[in-house]
Amino acid sequence: MITTDTEINRSRNRALVDFVVLPFLFLTVALLGGLRIGAESRTFIFIAPPLVTLLFAVLLMLLLVRGGLLRFRQWIGSELPPLTNVAHIWTFITIFFASAQAFNSVLPERGLLHWLFSFCFLWTLWNNQFSSFDARRLLRSLAILFGTAFVLKHMLLASLYSPEGGWLQRVAGTLLQGVAVDTPTFAPATGYIAFLTLALYVAGLMMLAFAVNGESKQLAVREVMLDDLRDSG
Repeated sequence: MITTDTEINRSRNRALVDFVVLPFLFLTVALLGGLRIGAESRTFIFIAPPLVTLLFAVLLMLLLVRGGLLRFRQWIGSELPPLTNVAHIWTFITIFFASAQAFNSVLPERGLLHWLFSFCFLWTLWNNQFSSFDARRLLRSLAILFGTAFVLKHMLLASLYSPEGGWLQRVAGTLLQGVAVDTPTFAPATGYIAFLTLALYVAGLMMLAFAVNGESKQLAVREVMLDDLRDSG
């Protein structure tokens, strides 16, 4: 009876994470990823994800599948209830657009820097397609990738091109003299929004990894129990 209650509570918690918490987190990331705050007007500006971020999202989804964080065959199938299939499809959709918006939050909006960042993202994601990955290594790699891009855009570049820039801005102006760099400036609160966006995205992926690990352990326990029953029979 205790085992039955434990399994019921575990299944309820898993359903709560899969069908409520994770979609809510990734949907929040999808809404916040394109949010900016104007430097002068202090108004909210929503920037739609560029087409290149959709390509990044596709490559990242493939990495999530290879890393074992997304399991299409186990989560979508004719043997599952229709509502479960719909909920899993909705989760996949939110993960896709959250991935695109995560890149959008750390990608310069236009100009030369936009294409430099895009090339670095594309090069990294494409090379990772041919590397061996597990869930832990993939999460660590993504955290480093987004963390580095966040520091470059919202800390280094923001200080370089801010109206109150000091000696660092003058040095950058001297080094980039003659180079057309069209980078819009936003309020410092934009960096905090981007940080929250990336934190929620990485947290969602970590929760997804824990859920997948829990599912694998349950399947392993069931296989052991079935083997014991067969041996006893």
